[in-house]
Amino acid sequence: MADTPSEAVQDYLKAIHRLGGADQLVPPADIATLLAVKAPSVTGMLKRLAEAGWIEYTPGTGAKLSDTGRTEARRVIRRHRLIELFRTQVLGLDWSEVDAEAEALEHAISPRLEQAIARHLGEPLEDPHGHLIPTATGELRHRDLQRLCEFRAGQSVVVREAQDDNPERLRRWRDLGLTPGTTVLILRYQPLDDLFEVEVAGTVIRLGSEGLAGLRGELVPPA
Repeated sequence: MADTPSEAVQDYLKAIHRLGGADQLVPPADIATLLAVKAPSVTGMLKRLAEAGWIEYTPGTGAKLSDTGRTEARRVIRRHRLIELFRTQVLGLDWSEVDAEAEALEHAISPRLEQAIARHLGEPLEDPHGHLIPTATGELRHRDLQRLCEFRAGQSVVVREAQDDNPERLRRWRDLGLTPGTTVLILRYQPLDDLFEVEVAGTVIRLGSEGLAGLRGELVPPA
């Protein structure tokens, strides 16, 4: 196994992890969709990753990260999320601006710089979009979250995560107050119009399923 995996290998390991491949087999088609590459390219790369010991691969079924692959994937994820947080908290950039450049920088910073950033930020637990940051030893806490559009009328929900790959949508959520830590009351859903009415900080806003897509949260337990 190579001591320092290439950027392409890191991207594949991170994608497999994002799709749940730390715990279960991930279909090659899902990996191809996420990475926007053709299926034959994915098949070839998965074979190479398996030969190198990064994944367990069953042709025609899917891929799952090995222990080494999971550790490497979380190392890259940790750097990406630390960079995002540094750019928002220290450099003052908007949360809609930090994902794309973090994709490039996650491959470039040294372990020493990673440690310095984490120390400066106080070993943070979450990135600006609410995603958990793996620890320096590769531990990543699990939490059960649901999409906001899956909750029912009358339920109060705490937003925990916002998908970070659409800057325009992130700016929209910020303007509406739909950011991690915010409590949202689901007022009603009109299925014919696919329209949700939700209350945020005393203001009623109306969004379709697409407008809520990418927001995940957890139910506020009854008092």
